[in-house]
Amino acid sequence: MIKANVVLDNPIWKKKIKKPNNYIQKRLKILSQLSFFKNKMHEFTLLLTNNKKMKSLNSEFRKKTTTTDVLAFPFNYKVNKNSYLGDVAISYEIIDKRSAKSNFFIEFDKTWIHGYLHLLGYDHKKIKNFKKMNKKENLIINYFYKKN
Repeated sequence: MIKANVVLDNPIWKKKIKKPNNYIQKRLKILSQLSFFKNKMHEFTLLLTNNKKMKSLNSEFRKKTTTTDVLAFPFNYKVNKNSYLGDVAISYEIIDKRSAKSNFFIEFDKTWIHGYLHLLGYDHKKIKNFKKMNKKENLIINYFYKKN
C-alpha cells in the first residue's frame, strides 16, 4: 500500500479540501488499483503550504528566488519495494489560481501526482523523459476521473 503523511502547513487549504488527509488516502487507494502501483509499499510526505513557504524552500534548496507550484525532495533514488520516497510540497495559491480555468481537485491531483512521480525517479529534463512522465500523469488523472 502507498501511504502519504499529509502535513497541513497552512489552514487555507481547508477552504477547498475539508479533510486533506482523507482526500489523499482515497486517491492513493484508487492509485493502488493501477497495475503499475499494485503491491507498492511506498511512503511519502505531502506538505500543503503557501507561496511564501514554497519561495523559501525553492530558494534554500534550488537557489531560485521565486515561488513554484510543487517541489519534490526524493529521499533516495534507489526505490525499492518498502521505502520512504521523500517529500512533496505544494502551494495553495498556485493551485487555486489554476483552478479558475479548470477544477481545484483536478489541478491539485495533477500537482501532487507530478511530485510523487518525481519521488519515483521520473524527470522532465529531456523531451523523451518529459513525454514518459506526462504519459504516466495523464494515465493516472484519467483513471481518477473515470472512476468517479
